Amino acid sequence: MVKLNKEDVLHVAKLAKLNISDQEIDKFTPQLSNVINYFGELSEVDTEGVEPTSQTTGLENVSRPDNLGSSLSPEEAISGSDKIHNGYFKVGAVLTERTDK
Repeated sequence: MVKLNKEDVLHVAKLAKLNISDQEIDKFTPQLSNVINYFGELSEVDTEGVEPTSQTTGLENVSRPDNLGSSLSPEEAISGSDKIHNGYFKVGAVLTERTDK
């Protein structure tokens, strides 16, 4: 039987980027211990002869090929704008401050 301590719970909280209070630590310590002990029980289950599965519904991905229909040429795409530079749309800056200075 695994018994977690305060440091274990704080480590898990840090990995999950959670700030937890002392009251929550007291609450979660036995709960997390129970979860880990349950995993231990699962490892004792006899699975001999059980086929591994990755899903149980029998559903499969349904996809279709990408079919390009008619599309605009680059010249047609930029023809409706007067703000063009070197064949590209000219837009306002998204990032206004540099962080590498």
